[in-house]
Amino acid sequence: MTQETTTFPPDLSELSRGQLLTALRDIGTELGFAEPLGRSHAGIFVEEGDTLFVSFETMSGIETLSPTRTPLGFDMLKRHGWSSLTLISRGDTWFRDPRVYGFFDQLLDDGFFDEFEQVIFYGAGPCGYAAGAFSVAAPGAKVVMLQPQATLDPRVTEWDERFVEHRRLDFTSRYGFAPDMIDAAEQAHVFYDPRERFDAMHSALYERRNVSRHRMPYMGPALQGDMLSLGLLHQILEQVANDSFTPASFAKMMRIRRKHMPYLRRLLSDVDKMERPELAKMICSNVVARMKAPRFRRRLAQMQAAEEAARDA
Repeated sequence: MTQETTTFPPDLSELSRGQLLTALRDIGTELGFAEPLGRSHAGIFVEEGDTLFVSFETMSGIETLSPTRTPLGFDMLKRHGWSSLTLISRGDTWFRDPRVYGFFDQLLDDGFFDEFEQVIFYGAGPCGYAAGAFSVAAPGAKVVMLQPQATLDPRVTEWDERFVEHRRLDFTSRYGFAPDMIDAAEQAHVFYDPRERFDAMHSALYERRNVSRHRMPYMGPALQGDMLSLGLLHQILEQVANDSFTPASFAKMMRIRRKHMPYLRRLLSDVDKMERPELAKMICSNVVARMKAPRFRRRLAQMQAAEEAARDA
């Protein structure tokens, strides 16, 4: 790592949003480039290694998910020495803006992506859509998407009731239908919880020869935060980069969810809905034996008391 980035990323957690944007722009200007893309978007590039990590992130996501309030790409630079290109949006825009299209057009014309040995596109939710859509600018790239939308064009996804107010965005022009845009990718990975109905339906639209879809049942509607807190996201990105990510390695990683209380609560709730008391008892017994879990302990005691009462009757 260069002298300039030995303490990278800097801690920007005490800055206001305006100061944060200025600091990120200054970092890009000093170590790569910073490109304003209208009122809602910006591009920040920090040059380091031969792997380029292209992440799409919202300002609120950066502020919420990063202890240093810096983009995920900065963290990957520190961990692995990758170069970082972060596309930032103010709110959920799906990056549907002609200025963003023009930015990627210019990068393509300049041969920017050709300067790197490999390119990895990443995003979650609306940013996952963008990662897939704009990956077409770097043929041969790898793409990692967490619960991405495929499009909000109501002619295709009128069943998705979550983003009705955003259907006015143009998803029919350039870089529009994300599943078509990943055809040139070397490989793409879609992660989703199959019990989140709309996420599962969007993921099905990504079914392609070069796409692997990874189910994460009971992990809920906010995969990015949970995967970061569990350390899963960094492991996945590292293995994707070195071509060692497989269904077996993913299954091994996912064993950590046995210690993840939100997952366990969702699992128990679903078992209760199915009215399977014996399975619920097994889950509670297993959790109580491994962890300090008052809710599961109380529930187990209730089930045991009910069984004793039934036997006495």
